[in-house]
Formats: sequence, C-alpha cells, structure tokens
Amino acid sequence: MLSYSELTPPERTLWDAFPEGHRVDLRTGVPEADDPAAGEEWGPERTVRAAVVATLLLGGNHDRSGTVAALRLAGTRITGRLDLSGTEISHTFSLEGCRLDEAVNMRGATTRSIAVTDSRVPGIDAELARIGGDLDLRRSALEGGPLILANAHVAGNLLLTDARISGPGEWAVSGGSLTLEGGVFGERLTTQGGLRLPGAHIPSGLILQAARLENADGVALAAGGVVASTVDCSQGFTAQGEVRLRRARIEGLLTFEGACLNGGGIALDCTAMHVADFDFRTAAPLSGSVDLRFAQAAWLQDSEQSWPGKVLLDGFRYGSIRFADASSAAGDGGTLARDDVARRLAWIRRNPGYSPQPYEQLAGWYRQIGHDDDARRVLLSKQRHRRLTLSLPARAWGHLLDVTVGYGYRPWLAGVWLLILTLLGTLAFGTQSPTSVKQGEGAPFQPLVYTLDLLIPIGGLGQRTGWYWSNDGLQWLAYLLIAFGWMLTTAVIAGVTRTLQKN
Repeated sequence: MLSYSELTPPERTLWDAFPEGHRVDLRTGVPEADDPAAGEEWGPERTVRAAVVATLLLGGNHDRSGTVAALRLAGTRITGRLDLSGTEISHTFSLEGCRLDEAVNMRGATTRSIAVTDSRVPGIDAELARIGGDLDLRRSALEGGPLILANAHVAGNLLLTDARISGPGEWAVSGGSLTLEGGVFGERLTTQGGLRLPGAHIPSGLILQAARLENADGVALAAGGVVASTVDCSQGFTAQGEVRLRRARIEGLLTFEGACLNGGGIALDCTAMHVADFDFRTAAPLSGSVDLRFAQAAWLQDSEQSWPGKVLLDGFRYGSIRFADASSAAGDGGTLARDDVARRLAWIRRNPGYSPQPYEQLAGWYRQIGHDDDARRVLLSKQRHRRLTLSLPARAWGHLLDVTVGYGYRPWLAGVWLLILTLLGTLAFGTQSPTSVKQGEGAPFQPLVYTLDLLIPIGGLGQRTGWYWSNDGLQWLAYLLIAFGWMLTTAVIAGVTRTLQKN
C-alpha cells in the first residue's frame, strides 16, 4: 500500500480529488502539447504511476461521508502496468486525453462504467470482465495491442466511435460470446486487424457506419452466430477482408448501403443467416464472391452493380425483392419492367453450376405478386439452364421442346407451328390434284382439310387415306407433315407434363 508521503505532486492532487470525484486535468491548453501521441515527452508534472490509480480504485483512499468517489483524470501520462485483473471496482473510472505506457489488464474484473476517451493505450484485456455500465473508448487509439472482450458482459454500450485499434495479431478486437445490454457503436472506427464478435448478443445493434476494418489476408468482420437487432455497415463502411455473418440472427435491418467490401475469395459470407430487412446497395461491385446459401430474408433490396461475378444462391429464400434503381417496386402493386426479370435471371446465373432452387424461389415470388407471365419466363430459363447439364440426345430433345412449346410454358408456340405448317401444306397441295384411291368414292379433295388430316395424328378427317400423289415431292411433303404432326403432339404432351413436375 502506497503512503501519501511517497506520492508525487500530481499523484497527491489525484489522491485528494478522488473521494469527492473531482476531475484532475493536467492539460496545458496547447493542442500539440496535449496530444497523447506526444505523451512520451510529458514530464513528471504530468505523470502518474499506474499503481496509484489501481490503489485508489481498490479503496486506497476511503470515501468521505456524503460524497461519491470517482477517478477522473485528464491530460496525464500513466506509467507502469495498470493491472486490475480479478478485482471488484465500485467507482467510476474516467481517463480523457491520457497516455498509458503499458496495456491495461482488466481480465475477470467487475467494474462500473469505464471511459478512456481521446487517449492512447497499448491495449486493453477485459476478457470475462463484468462492466456495470458503458465501456467508452471514443476517439482513443489502442496501438500495439488489441481490445479483448471475449466472454465479457457489458450492462451498457460499447462505444468505439472514431477509435483506432491495431494489434500485432490477426484481431484488433476480440469479443467472442460478448454480451451487451446495449449496442456496439463504432462509427468511423478504424482497425488494423479484424473485428471478431462471434456469438455476441447485441440487442441495440452493431453500428459500423463509415468504419474501416483492415485485415486483407483474413476476416475483417467475424460476426458468425451474432444475435442483434440491427447490423449497420453503411455510409462508406469499408472492409479489407472477408465479412462473415454465418448463422447470424438479425431481427431488423442488415445494411451495406454505400459500403465497399474487398475480400479475397469470399467478400461476404451470409450462410444460413436470418434477417428481416437486407439492404445490399453497395457503393461498388464486390471484389470477392457472396455466399447466401440457405440464408433467409423477409425483404431484400439491392442494386445491379452490387453483385460480383460469383454469388452462391442455393437455398436462399426471401419474401420480397427490389432493385433499388428499378422504376417501380415489385411487390407493392407496381408493374415490373421486362428488363427487371432479365436482370434477376442474370443474377441467378451468377450462381456457379445449375441449381433449380433459385429459379423456383424467384418464380414463386413472381406468382405471389401476381406476375404469372414472369414466373413462366423464369421457369423456362430454368429448363434452358438445366439443358446444359444433360447428355447430347437429351439436349437435342430439350431443344425440340423449347422450339415447339417452350417446355410447356409457351403452349401458344404449338399453335404457331400448326398455323405455319397448315399454310405450307394448303398452298403446296393446292398446286396440283392428287389421285383418288377409289375412283368415284369419298369426299372431294380439299387442300386445307387434307393438310389438317396429315397433321392431326389422332382420328381422321377422311382425306389422308382417300388420296395419293404421283408427284414424289408432294408425297414426301405429306410424309413430313405426318411426322411433324406426331412430333408436335408428343412435344405438347411432354411439355405440359413437365410443367406439372418439379425438376
């Protein structure tokens, strides 16, 4: 235990101010001289030992009756290691514009609110800590060591606005299984290393507007399994490295509006994520792929430029989708432009290989909003994509189905073919007269009826069997029309049957 006689003048000032919670401000008023980055040059008149701070926080100067003790220190250099691990601190702890020479150890500590603002700290280890208020690190620089909050509990908010954090390892902030009763507010946060929050509970949301997270060879934001009301990575948010939200549960909005995501192989991993509103209007296309497999979103808004060349969509389900630059919103009674469907189909084709689920999901949504023609267009595109995976004979049959009846989604094509072939036969057979099989018997020759009798394979109109041609060309035309009639009928039946099956 330190004695009062061992204290330096600034330490005695702090000691005397502590019982009544007065702030000790050792700043000069000159911005350049008060910058914590230059704190190594601060002399003894602005220096306090970490041991004195720890002694006060642990009850070294007992509270005076009728006052609330608190440690409030500004513009001070704190030398030595501030070790508060495993302690119970019942006083408010506030540092403003200070410089700490060594990292702070609060591992397993129980404290009230902590504020270290506008300061420079080599790192803070608060693993397993229980903080009974806010942890306020606004505008501070944690250089040389990370912020460790793994398995910690914060009764208030984690405030990281305008903070700068860099660690020697992969993670600048390590907060696995962090539990907050408030939120994480990191507007304009800058990190050298990733922000790690897997399994964290953040009821008031993770706010990273205009933040910059740099971990180019790894994960910039690891929030797999996070439970949050909101995740806001908008207004210039930049991630140099992968953003990972696997199995995240977001009750409200997940937004990347105006964000820049620059991952290596995968820029954004949202596998099995559940979110209410997903706003994916990034500032530019991602440099890596997007993984949305088995994710669920009640509402998705995106822009065509947001998506990279590779998007994993198998199992992705959504209640409503909207292109931000579309002239009208689909799903709210507006009319879809034709190019909207084309762009959605191009979006699905970014999914590597053939998978029927993205097509079925999109078609189901179009049917839900009453756009049945667009749904059929999507399902036709699905069959054309599927055809690429088939054997050569199956592809040939697929082409026939496509040309004749559009795989059953364009049955009117059969009528077009029937009309064309009927006109061809009627004109050709009308140029000459055939020979009757039985002279003087049967109905007179009618080119139109004769052509229809050839094209319709079932039943008969009495013309096909009553006449034959001495002209070999017309006779072969009759044979071809019979063949086309069978092919057309088979294609219609196969196409209609296919629309009733799930491929």
